[in-house]
Amino acid sequence: MVMGLSRPPSDLSLGLHPRNHISDDSFSIRVVQPLDPSQSPRCISPQLFDAETRLDSAASAGAEGQGDSDDAEGEDKEEFSLLGFRMRLKRRRRADSSSSSSSNKIAAPDFETRRCAVRACGNQALSVADPDVFQIMRMEKQRQVDGIELIASENFVCRAVMEALGSHLTNKYSEGLPGARYYCGNEFIDQIERLCCERSLAAFGLDPDHWGVNVQPYSCSSANFAVYTGILLPKDRIMGLDSPSGGNVSHGYMTPSGKRVSGASIFFESYPYKVNPHTGYVDYDKLEEMAMDFHPKILICGGSCYPRDWDYARFRRIADKSGAILMCDMAQIGGIVAAKRQDMQQCSLIKLHIVAASMSKTLCPIVLVWHMECRNPFDYCDIVTSTTHKSLRGPRGGIIFYRKGRKLKRQGASICQADETQNYDYEDRINFAVFPSLQGGPHNSHIAALAVALKQVATPEYKVYIQQVKRNAQALATALLKRKCRLVTGGTDNHLLLWDVRTFGLTGKNFEKVCELCHISLNKTTIYGDNGALCPGGVRIGTPAMTTRGCLEEDFETIAEFLLRAAQIASTAQREHGKLQNEFLTDLMHSRDITELRSCVEGFSSQFAMPGFDV
Repeated sequence: MVMGLSRPPSDLSLGLHPRNHISDDSFSIRVVQPLDPSQSPRCISPQLFDAETRLDSAASAGAEGQGDSDDAEGEDKEEFSLLGFRMRLKRRRRADSSSSSSSNKIAAPDFETRRCAVRACGNQALSVADPDVFQIMRMEKQRQVDGIELIASENFVCRAVMEALGSHLTNKYSEGLPGARYYCGNEFIDQIERLCCERSLAAFGLDPDHWGVNVQPYSCSSANFAVYTGILLPKDRIMGLDSPSGGNVSHGYMTPSGKRVSGASIFFESYPYKVNPHTGYVDYDKLEEMAMDFHPKILICGGSCYPRDWDYARFRRIADKSGAILMCDMAQIGGIVAAKRQDMQQCSLIKLHIVAASMSKTLCPIVLVWHMECRNPFDYCDIVTSTTHKSLRGPRGGIIFYRKGRKLKRQGASICQADETQNYDYEDRINFAVFPSLQGGPHNSHIAALAVALKQVATPEYKVYIQQVKRNAQALATALLKRKCRLVTGGTDNHLLLWDVRTFGLTGKNFEKVCELCHISLNKTTIYGDNGALCPGGVRIGTPAMTTRGCLEEDFETIAEFLLRAAQIASTAQREHGKLQNEFLTDLMHSRDITELRSCVEGFSSQFAMPGFDV
């Protein structure tokens, strides 16, 4: 049986269209004409092309013939039959192909032009690359030079720290710890971080066999949360100083209405201890009572606005009784803790021993005793955290110290010999919490800058600096007390003091604004017992920054005069316009008293050099 294969025209095709030039210019195929255009076969072999749609009409054939004559130049032709159709294969000649290739090459973009375009901003100075940012930064530099910086948590870094912080080290990604990085190419980054860790331990006189350190946290708040994440489970309990009493919100602060402010209070259960409302000192008896009821997993000592030294031995006893790990946040006093100084009497005593030994020709045991500018939290605590940019005069970041090796047995409040049965497990847990749990790659430029700062911390000059910081704080406190100002706790043991400005009828917020208009920087803070959430009643004043610029005791007596004048200006304006911020500030913007005091402040500040950059 023979099956008829003829069918209506269709649109099916294999894509061999007339005059369809192949994109690589190698050849093209064209249908020329049917073998017998006057007949339509009834039965033929299966068709690959639809004859009706693939054949040109007579008119188009004539036009095509003309086109063929135009295209003939530079082409080779070959005719053949395919399924009853006559086909023509056209090839371009080599010369034409070379000409086309040459044309494409000429049209391609110039490589050197593109390379220059990509690197156009690579070596531009900031003033050229971004004049807007440059101008704002220039104004901020001038503000720092012209003003009196009294914010306790701020300082001025040296040129070497700035150079490391703004260096090419920011180009490298270094997730992980030295020797165990996610990326390759960290040979020298590892060297820098190891050096920074060594200097961190040396700066605080710590034995690397018993203490470890992580220098990667981006801030002290990050460091604190890394400790909680590594040591605790969600909803475990922590206890720190209440924020209105001078504590830090990263220790688990909640507002009186119960709002959880920090991550520590959101993910963990916090129960703050407070200062004695009459003295301003930490109430250790009440703290012990609360700890025995609450049984925190971590007990935290340290704060942001506490002007007195901490009784770490008492904290150790409370932690042991309540079963807590003892952690210190020494962010404010880290530089003071690091500033060991040799007691002069001990030096004299040693010299006498040496002389006596040489005269008697006998050997006498000599022990060097290092005295601290404040009590040492490392003698009692299991974990210690700090910032690196305050009294340490380093870049902005955080640091975590943790005990390692054999656990130490405790006798009374002190830590003594090793317990051979147990090891501290803080190292792996804290390091894993920093990365990968909470952070990505460390800021290598920050770590290098911290290494530079810690090298300076180990010098005698740094110890002289910290001693001067404390003298200046004492001089400022004495000057204010002579002028009938009220200081919380009546003075200071460290670098900061808290001034209760409510005796002037002021709020801390309004006084802060007046000082800012006069180019004096300090910060408002709550005084325990006031309505701190709405209108804090005090200001915090610190001496590290202006000491770095070279101010001594008599200079801080002058600063006390400026502060008192600012308080009087603010008090007068507040009596006339009330405590509302808008009316209060509107009157002061063009005040002659403000203008005169600002001029005095700028004249005073211009006497002192600014470290780190030229003006």
